[in-house]
Amino acid sequence: MPEEEQALAALQQVVEDHGHILDLCIAVQQIPAPTGEEETRARWVEERFRALGLADVSRDAVHNVYARVPGQQAAPALVVSAHTDTVFPRETDLTVRKDPETGRVAGPGIGDNSMGVAGLLYLAEILPQLPQPPVDVWLVANSNEEGLGDLKGMRAAMDQLGDKVGAAIVLEGMGLGRIVHRGLGVRRYRVHASAPGGHSWGDFGAASAIHALAALATDIIRMDVPGEPRTTFNIGVFHGGTSVNTIAQEAYFDLDLRSAGAEALAKLDDQVQQRIRRHQRNHDRHQTQVRFRVEVIGDRPSGELPAEHPLVLAAGQILTQLGVIEEPDLRVSSTDANIPLSRNIPAVCIGLVDGGDAHRLSEWIDPQRLAKGVQQLLLLTWWAAAWLTDR
Repeated sequence: MPEEEQALAALQQVVEDHGHILDLCIAVQQIPAPTGEEETRARWVEERFRALGLADVSRDAVHNVYARVPGQQAAPALVVSAHTDTVFPRETDLTVRKDPETGRVAGPGIGDNSMGVAGLLYLAEILPQLPQPPVDVWLVANSNEEGLGDLKGMRAAMDQLGDKVGAAIVLEGMGLGRIVHRGLGVRRYRVHASAPGGHSWGDFGAASAIHALAALATDIIRMDVPGEPRTTFNIGVFHGGTSVNTIAQEAYFDLDLRSAGAEALAKLDDQVQQRIRRHQRNHDRHQTQVRFRVEVIGDRPSGELPAEHPLVLAAGQILTQLGVIEEPDLRVSSTDANIPLSRNIPAVCIGLVDGGDAHRLSEWIDPQRLAKGVQQLLLLTWWAAAWLTDR
């Protein structure tokens, strides 16, 4: 941080701005931003960046918004990012509810990731008031983090900023005290089936796309997975058919595969592919005219920063010094940090506030420790910028 007196003043300013940061969060939350439909929220963030007089403000084709706080040197630069998209459809009621007894603030997307964006916006306000940072700090409000967005926004941001990126801090609104330093690998497939179909009575015995997929799904969910590294699978969507008395001609299911280990994920993927090929051979042998087709709908690369890395250690020490936690809470998860980690760029993902019910209409945050969360962000940003000058 800057001189001790300036640092203490900045940290005190965060405390005094508690209400302002919460207001920023609610303002962000009130702008619908389903994954792939972030343009309105992105334009709002862009306008705020421009109003603050930040350098190199721009918005790209996928509605990432960029701004630069100039440092004493341009590179290696620090990226601080927060995703703008939410899991909720545009028509969702975004009414915010405040509980006078608990102090909780509830509303769809309030924590994930309106608070993360609010933290980014506040950083954009306070950083220029401090002495010039050691390196350029790029602020990125990125799109397409959730679900089938497949981290497209962060991929585009890392591509655009290129070799100048030396480290990244990714912001999630909730999860104060957690440090994600390992990127969970995720592969997602949409498995289609087509079949002759027909009338349930008159064409009984004709192959059904739903029956074929159900048999395949039953085989897949019997797969063995290791306990370590943790490895999971889930069929989250099953869609198909026309009516109750129609033998289905088309159907598909969506399959999610995850593992904390790249090798384990590859082996799990191989098990799936073997089962699909086996079921296809069986249908070919019996001439059912069933055809399977596999579509990749998500591929989040894994990556890892060792627990002993200076960035991870600093994040833990700052949280401990602020009294947020007694011991570092190191996590593996699928976040925007997956992208820089997969490219060997040091990155962590941190939370700014306590909260719960993520991805539910009842999602909530507890602002009591919000100032601590934002102080953490400010301290880690300055530490990382200084660290990059020594690399």
